[in-house]
Amino acid sequence: MEDQCKCGENAGKCHCGKGKLLAALLLAVGMALAGYFPGYYYYQSKINANFVTVKGLSEKAVRANLGIWTIRYVVTNNDLTLAQQEVQRQKDIIFQFLKTAGISEEEISEGRIETNDIMANPYRNGNDTGARFIVNQSIIVRSADVDKIESALSKSSELVARGIILDNQYASPVAYLFTELNAVKPAMLEEATRNAAAAAAEFAKSSNSRVGRIKRASQGVFSILPREQSPGAAESQSIEKTVRVVSTVEYWLE
Repeated sequence: MEDQCKCGENAGKCHCGKGKLLAALLLAVGMALAGYFPGYYYYQSKINANFVTVKGLSEKAVRANLGIWTIRYVVTNNDLTLAQQEVQRQKDIIFQFLKTAGISEEEISEGRIETNDIMANPYRNGNDTGARFIVNQSIIVRSADVDKIESALSKSSELVARGIILDNQYASPVAYLFTELNAVKPAMLEEATRNAAAAAAEFAKSSNSRVGRIKRASQGVFSILPREQSPGAAESQSIEKTVRVVSTVEYWLE
């Protein structure tokens, strides 16, 4: 029984030895943990940084499926009643022209009439001797047959020849629209993703890696562009169009 701790002086030495052992043990555990966590997080940072970001492009040729042609014409006269009568006469001519072009009445609507009294303008030129009343009328053609609108538009000089003043100074009179974007989105996104995966595979091949799961993906914005992207070309003026989307995908590399 000599190895056991006894009361008195030897008891203090016994407890002191146990305390030192416990402190040493805690210190060892702390040092182990201190080495583990930095190493663990360093390892995780390396793993998480092992990815590649690629882009996948998809383009599709489409055709406008809706044409909107705004025919805006102007009549001037010093007599408002006569001006309104002339507006009606010219409207009948335009309707007949459109009917001859194969456009049905269901595809034609009338915009509002706008009347401007020059005499009511406080900033008018006092020496102005022109017509007092300026009357604008709009006729809108809306058709899914864009070729029919294009053909009629090319013959609009016939209206000018009959004394109708077309007012197109603010914007182009016709717009060709593609309204079926949602129908082509799924297939285009699938193609863009395939192209992104192919780009990631090429990158992995050059770096002796293997493409893993998708880390993050962004479908990008769908753009509708004119088929011929010449300087100044406007998408709304082109019947033939190109739909484009660029997807951004991040892949893990293994």
